Amino acid sequence: MDLFEAMEHRHAVRSYEDRPIAPEAREALLACIAQCNRESGLHIQLVLDEPRGFGGLPAHYGKFSGVKNYIALIGKKSPNLEEACGYYGEKIVLRAQQLGLNTCWVALTFKKRFVRKMLEPGEKLALVIALGYGEDQGRSHKTKSIEEVSTVPQNEEIPTWFRAGVEAALLAPTAMNQQKFRIDLTGEKSSDGKALVRISSLGGAYSDVDLGIVRLHFELGAGKDSFAWE
Repeated sequence: MDLFEAMEHRHAVRSYEDRPIAPEAREALLACIAQCNRESGLHIQLVLDEPRGFGGLPAHYGKFSGVKNYIALIGKKSPNLEEACGYYGEKIVLRAQQLGLNTCWVALTFKKRFVRKMLEPGEKLALVIALGYGEDQGRSHKTKSIEEVSTVPQNEEIPTWFRAGVEAALLAPTAMNQQKFRIDLTGEKSSDGKALVRISSLGGAYSDVDLGIVRLHFELGAGKDSFAWE
């Protein structure tokens, strides 16, 4: 399964089978997390066989069941923490999908006290990602159109790479499936001659996390060599 197939097949899953993550998948996930931490300076951690974080009324309210594994998105407190966690968290999510695992981004229905002991001074837990073998594969949701979330300069055709990037961005998970983002081809060039692309949030819950996830999807769809961020 390539990354685009992973983007297409990944859906939020809230109910999980009672079986441990296979050793080979666990090792591949740990390697992915280590790489993401090296690149980002984050302190993302994999937590296995810990059901208490999703136990009790809050998790029941969020309709989670059988969650014993999760990824804790942790980093130094900074204005960019949530977007970085979105970007690198989604890298791990797509790797998990390639490994035959299911995931769900989680914010409110998680007991954060079970992660506090993992935090170092100055760090903050942004959110977590539930992880495991789903009882089903989730389901797709209606998405906006390319025209609703992006623009190109007037009277210009949409470049193939830009369309592919926006299509990938529309597959990105966002809070409550709100898709409150814009991706604009500015018509300007970078210093090395690449087309400049602007990405922006239209607000909403967890908008910075969403922006990081969408940014990654666009890069994967468009190809990082095709453009430069404004």
